[in-house]
Amino acid sequence: MLLPIDQVNWRDRFPYCPETRVSVTNDHAFLYLHYYVKGAQLRALTTADQGPVWEDSCVEFFCQVPGDKYYMNFEANCIGAMVASRRMGRAEAVTPLTPDEMALIRRRCTCPHEAIPERDGVFEWEVELDIPLRLIFREQPPVFPQRLRANFYKCGDKTKLPHFVSWQPIRLPEPDFHRPEYFGEILLT
Repeated sequence: MLLPIDQVNWRDRFPYCPETRVSVTNDHAFLYLHYYVKGAQLRALTTADQGPVWEDSCVEFFCQVPGDKYYMNFEANCIGAMVASRRMGRAEAVTPLTPDEMALIRRRCTCPHEAIPERDGVFEWEVELDIPLRLIFREQPPVFPQRLRANFYKCGDKTKLPHFVSWQPIRLPEPDFHRPEYFGEILLT
């Protein structure tokens, strides 16, 4: 399934909307995300995992197993540096993935893995993430439901054109992606 990430939730303050879409597929081992982005500005100052990738040219995937009080966030900048954790809210019960767990996420990016000071212009870039389903479904052995609650995002908090765009709309006065009540639903095959 190919999904547009085009909901400009805070249009009065953050009107910029880079062209972004994500392809979502899975098998019984991985969830495969392939992001396509075309937009102004390119920035990647964070080169290590669990750093502030959301300040850079960044794509994000948040998901929740139906009925679970926890959700997962997987955030990657255009060079593949990532933040990932299991949590109940923005700052509530946050458990970052371990370095060993982070190493299980396969990443491919069209930008080389090196710092990119912010550049002006129009840039096209892609990020592919192969996320092991066992990181999302914690039961042993894992039981995979056919549906997953989720939202996809494109952001760049500290770029010259800050933006906070989502797949599903978020109806709040301030930017906040850590809101599972605004997740949509994706089907797993």
